[in-house]
Amino acid sequence: MSLAVFLICVMLVASSGALFKPDDWYRALAKPGWTPPDWVFGAGWTLLYVMIAIAGWRVWERAEADALLLPMAVYAVQLALNAGWSAIFFGLKRMDWAMAEVLCLWTAIGANILIFHPIDPVAAWLLVPYLAWVTFAAALNLAVWQLNRSSS
Repeated sequence: MSLAVFLICVMLVASSGALFKPDDWYRALAKPGWTPPDWVFGAGWTLLYVMIAIAGWRVWERAEADALLLPMAVYAVQLALNAGWSAIFFGLKRMDWAMAEVLCLWTAIGANILIFHPIDPVAAWLLVPYLAWVTFAAALNLAVWQLNRSSS
């Protein structure tokens, strides 16, 4: 499978963020002082999505065919969870559910790193910034939820 297929899959996941994006509701929420400007999210996610696609492709190319099921299943789960967060937070406006979902995403990324590492350490390391970013995003989700408890 080519890198292009992985890039297309990841772009489909990223489209959730384009469909469910910050709106007037989000702009009106109280946010911590350490909230980055909106443009940082777009730039950060663009780079992360490329790295996520490359990581998946590298494992696909390096793993034995009979050993692909688990790594690709975990990869697919973290992609699905990634796509779901924007729909929950921005679409449903449920900061509490989004918090639970981002914790599941964080766990899935961690599992993905652990499962990818024996197959291709570079692929695993490509996911570490993603885990760091989702850690930050989870902290921000929690802070915004706590600051706006009556809104959720």
